[in-house]
Amino acid sequence: MYEIKKLENGLENIDGFYFDGVNSGFKKDGNDLGFIRSDEAVDVSAIFTSNKFPAAPIRHFLKYPKNFKTNFILLNSKNANSMTGEAGVKDIDEIFTALGKKIALINPIMSSTGVIGYRLNKEKITKGLENLNFTKRDSNAVVNAIMTTDSFKKELAYEINLTNKGKFKIAAICKGAGMINPALATMLCFILTDADIAKEDMDELLKQSVLTSFNAVSVDGDTSTNDTVMLLSSKKSGVYDKQAFKDVLNLITKELAIMLVKDGEGATKVVEFKVKGAKDDKQAQTAAKALANSLLVKTAIFGEDPNWGRIASTIGASGIECDEEKLSIYYDDVLVYSKDFKELDKHRESLAHDVMKKPSYTITCDIGIANSCFSAYGCDLGHKYVSINADYRS
Repeated sequence: MYEIKKLENGLENIDGFYFDGVNSGFKKDGNDLGFIRSDEAVDVSAIFTSNKFPAAPIRHFLKYPKNFKTNFILLNSKNANSMTGEAGVKDIDEIFTALGKKIALINPIMSSTGVIGYRLNKEKITKGLENLNFTKRDSNAVVNAIMTTDSFKKELAYEINLTNKGKFKIAAICKGAGMINPALATMLCFILTDADIAKEDMDELLKQSVLTSFNAVSVDGDTSTNDTVMLLSSKKSGVYDKQAFKDVLNLITKELAIMLVKDGEGATKVVEFKVKGAKDDKQAQTAAKALANSLLVKTAIFGEDPNWGRIASTIGASGIECDEEKLSIYYDDVLVYSKDFKELDKHRESLAHDVMKKPSYTITCDIGIANSCFSAYGCDLGHKYVSINADYRS
């Protein structure tokens, strides 16, 4: 048994880490350079983009031996250091060589976001490093340093109280608002904990958590070259419970992913596509994601058009086992299609249209075959669209 409590001030809740951010000249206003530092080398688990052209920071990370430990992550926005070849990796090494003359570095990591195709301005970065306070603990400063088109900061922290066993904490920061696809997103996410968790569990639980949160987010079908999710543990609490850690890690990544949905560029509505009664979990997921990614469905949401034909057509085209005589479709609690109501009369059309005017609602598609269920969450963006898929099994 355990209890969780939401905390303020993000990363500042995690003992053993330091963070700060400054403006180094990449942005006109606001921070664009920051760091996360630990007072000793710690385990790090990471998941990166599936793009076949990973950016220089990812290539730099992957040169380290398996299961290496680190004590420093340097973060920057406005320049992705992507498609810059070996020169981009070398630039990172040169920056860390300069920084290593000021503070002790152990396998330092860099993570970048911004414009693709330009090498880092090493002069600006090294000058910016002079203004960072490496003993500071300012979560707001570092989360602002990674924001690009984000309209609000994405930062969370929870305390987990294990009955008669003590407490540990998990906190995270994230950036992302556009160019998002179901293979992470145009995002950076850094999760810190003081839980006494083994590296094997870190790898396992992070991978599982990302599958149903960041790895199921879609906007425009593009996959960035820089997508990164990292989990680091100081182990300072001396406390750990695998199930509790798993549950709260899933909670944090899901909440952050929903923040990405809400912060989608131009978003006005958040919609749940709930597919239930499918043959199995895979088919439920397939249909829900097909609905979330359909251009016809996207435009219907934007235009507040209750045409159930777009929904039914997309389900049929998804390739899952289905039968029009068993299918039913609801907009919230308004039935718009079933075997007995195949034509949308004016009354139900009006009720469905009223539902679609709301800032959030649910489109439920009951396949009527078995019991598996999966929900995809999305928001309208006019000509763009965001969806986040979260697994809900019956």
